[in-house]
Amino acid sequence: MNSQTTDIKSSTTTLLTQYQTTRKYSEELCQPLNTEDYLPQPVDFASPPKWHLSHITWFFEEMILKKFQKNYQPFNEAFSFLFNSYYQTVGERAVRAERGAITRPTVSEVYAYRKYVDEQMARLLENPVSPELEELVILGINHEQQHQELLITDLKHTFSLNPLHPVYKKDGDRTSDQNKTKGWIKMTEGIYEIGHDGNGFSFDNELGRHRVFLDQYEIANQLVTCGEYLEFINAGGYQNFKYWLDEGWSWVTENKITAPLYWKKTENKQDSWSQYTLAGLKAINPDAILSHVSFYEAQAYASWKKMRLPTEFEWEAAAQEFDWGKRWEWTYSAYLPYPGFRIADGAVGEYNGKFMVSQMVLRGSSVATSPGHERHTYRNFFHPKYRWQYTGIRLARSAK
Repeated sequence: MNSQTTDIKSSTTTLLTQYQTTRKYSEELCQPLNTEDYLPQPVDFASPPKWHLSHITWFFEEMILKKFQKNYQPFNEAFSFLFNSYYQTVGERAVRAERGAITRPTVSEVYAYRKYVDEQMARLLENPVSPELEELVILGINHEQQHQELLITDLKHTFSLNPLHPVYKKDGDRTSDQNKTKGWIKMTEGIYEIGHDGNGFSFDNELGRHRVFLDQYEIANQLVTCGEYLEFINAGGYQNFKYWLDEGWSWVTENKITAPLYWKKTENKQDSWSQYTLAGLKAINPDAILSHVSFYEAQAYASWKKMRLPTEFEWEAAAQEFDWGKRWEWTYSAYLPYPGFRIADGAVGEYNGKFMVSQMVLRGSSVATSPGHERHTYRNFFHPKYRWQYTGIRLARSAK
C-alpha cells in the first residue's frame, strides 16, 4: 500500500489531529451497537465490527509503533497474529472466515487496546516526525477510513440476515438519495491524462500518470435508478441468458439470484418490493439511485439497454463533467497495473499489487465512504460477484 505523502505538512500537530479525528470517527460509527452486534460474521467476506476496530489499531502498532517508538511494549503479543489480515510479511494470521469466532479478547479489551495504541501514537506524534513516519501515518489514516466504510457495509450485511430487520440508526437509510442531473455527456475523441497527479495522498495503484486514447463516446449524467432497474426485472432480465456474460449467468442460476442484494418482495404484494436498509426495511422508491448490484448485474442491465458500462479511463476522463460520490460505480475495466507500477518492498507493498487478478475496477465513492476519502483517481476493486458495497450503474455508449 505505497502512497504519496499528504500535502498537509505544516506541523506535527496537524498530523496528530488528523489521526485523532479518524480514530474518533471509527468509534462514533460503533456507538449505536450493542455488545452482541460486534461479534457475528455470517459470511467470510464480511468481518465483525470488533475485528475492524482491532485490525486498524493493529496497523498502527505493527507498522509504526514497533518500528519508530523506542522500547515499545505491545499491548498483547498475541494480537499480532489475531488481527493481521493478509500481510504475509508480518507473519501468520487467524483464518479470515473464522474472525467471528474470536470471542476473546472482549469488546472492552479491544477498546482498551485502541486507547493504549492511541496514547502511544500521541506521544510519538507530539515530536518532530520524519518523512517516512509521516507517510506511514497518513497511509494508516487512509487505511482506517477504508475500514470505516467496510464496517458499515459488513454490518449491514449481517443485520440484513436478521428477520427482525434491525435498525442501526433511524436516519441511516443511505439508499434514498436521488439523481440531481440527467441526460448524456458527449466526450470528444482524443488523448487524456489518467492517474493521480499532485502532492495529495494516493494509493500506489493510482500512480503512474499516463496518456490514453479514447474514441468519441457518451456517458450518462446520472446513475441508474431503482425504477429503471425494476423494468429490467419485470422484463425477465434475470431469466434471459442472452444479457449475461457466461460467468455471470452461472452465478445467477447457481445462486438463484432474482434481484439486487437486500431486495425482497413485499409480503402479500406480488408486484411490490422492499429493501433492507440500516434504518430498517423500506419500500423501494423508484426514483432512488440503485444500490448493491454486482458487476454481472450491471453488465447485464447495460446489455439489456443496448448500451455498456464505461471503462475506468472513460469514467475518469469525464468525472469533472458529472456528479459522482453516491455509489461505487462499476466499470468495464479489469484491475491491472498502470505503466511503471512496482510493488513496494515490505508489508505495505502487499495491499494493492497482489490483487491485480480476477477483479473489476469501481470508480467514485459511496454514501458510506468516509469524509475526505474520495477522489476521482481512486481505484476500488472487487470480484465481479460481490455487491454488498453501495455499488451502482452509470451507462455509456458510442457517440451518435
